[in-house]
Amino acid sequence: MPQIHNHTFDELSLGQQAQRSHTVTLQDLRRFAAASGDYNPLHLDPDYAATTPFGGCIAHGMFSGGLISAALAMQLPGPGTIYLGQSLSFRQPVHVGDTLTVELTVSALEPRRRRVTLDCTVVNQEGRKVVTGTAEVIAPVERQSVTVEHDAIPAE
Repeated sequence: MPQIHNHTFDELSLGQQAQRSHTVTLQDLRRFAAASGDYNPLHLDPDYAATTPFGGCIAHGMFSGGLISAALAMQLPGPGTIYLGQSLSFRQPVHVGDTLTVELTVSALEPRRRRVTLDCTVVNQEGRKVVTGTAEVIAPVERQSVTVEHDAIPAE
């Protein structure tokens, strides 16, 4: 099982970046629907979605927001991060089969309260920005290493 390490507030610098990629599957959207309660057929029913202007199933907007949350929690700053808020704009639909890359960039540091603002961009495999925005977090004070169990979610 892989080990991940965080970045404490004191280790962060303006312009510091991290990336995380994921290819969207219909199974992802089903799991997200189960967790969120959003069963809109546009996200889950290929036959229905084929009749829409999108031509197929698209991801819930907050699915991409969840990928941003994962990048913050697992990479920058990493384990121990407290997510305070976000502002996101959904610019393009995300289709099943798209490979998304979350790009985080530290844009502001507030030492007194250990607050960090990060610019967040999600791009698809064609380099198109599908989500843009910012996130505000409290960075951890202590260095941590965490063992991650990727198989914690059973297959359906």
